[in-house]
Amino acid sequence: MTDAKLIDGNLFSGKLRETIAARVAEMKEKHRVTPGLAVVLVGEDPASQVYVRTKGKRTIEAGMRSFEHKLPADTPEDALLLLIESLNKDPDVHGILVQLPVPKHIDTQKVIEAIDPAKDVDGFHPVNVGRLAAGMDAMVPCTPLGSLLLLKDTLGKLGGLDAVVIGRSNIVGKPMAQLLIKESCTVTVAHSQTKDLPSVVRRADIVIAAVGRPEMIKGDWIKPGATVIDVGINRIELPEGKTKLVGDVDFASAVKVAGAITPVPGGVGPMTIACLLRNTVVACARLHHLPEVEF
Repeated sequence: MTDAKLIDGNLFSGKLRETIAARVAEMKEKHRVTPGLAVVLVGEDPASQVYVRTKGKRTIEAGMRSFEHKLPADTPEDALLLLIESLNKDPDVHGILVQLPVPKHIDTQKVIEAIDPAKDVDGFHPVNVGRLAAGMDAMVPCTPLGSLLLLKDTLGKLGGLDAVVIGRSNIVGKPMAQLLIKESCTVTVAHSQTKDLPSVVRRADIVIAAVGRPEMIKGDWIKPGATVIDVGINRIELPEGKTKLVGDVDFASAVKVAGAITPVPGGVGPMTIACLLRNTVVACARLHHLPEVEF
């Protein structure tokens, strides 16, 4: 049996960003509107700083406006909420993202709920969560949306397929399940309390691994020919002080069984920022009552 097809997130996200740039250029030319994304970073978490820089770079590359607000770690919660309120009212800002995690003295849920749902490009506001669960148009969290786009590119129609989502977080697991239900999949959400997890995973045509435990899902858990989307990003220690990024799936064993699989890095990760840009363009079109943007 040959190894699984690798699902190239870098390649797909590059094509998506090209499409986004074309839509942005069209909005500028036809409607004199430029989508704007505001990213708020509180504190100096190194990983978050890198991520915010990359977001800003990609936003500008797509022809959009980038607004970065970097606040010290001791910023009071009220000051952050006031900034969000001003961004909600700013007509040049169509998408607002507060980089998580925020410092412990700030209530994360209060911050999420302060963002205008129409500008909530992360898809975390309860209004968007509820709309997604009800099968309505909503801002969808970027990582699950990127995962769905990769699945549809790989498999075409997903209706009738058996999908297992491992992990039930609000950021990935729950919205991923809702997206798959909307595509007419039969969906199981598995987690730490699931009995005989390997046998549950083994029946799935689609496996979404989003549990946050390095290389937990082994190759003998995978149904032969299944499509595996590995959302996990875990840094593990190697000998001589070196480190390595791995997913939640044991890639070396799974690649010999699956039909298609995302690598880590280079799979789902690049899709997250591309979908953030996509959500900002969609939000801009809706806020300005422009024709719905197709991707």
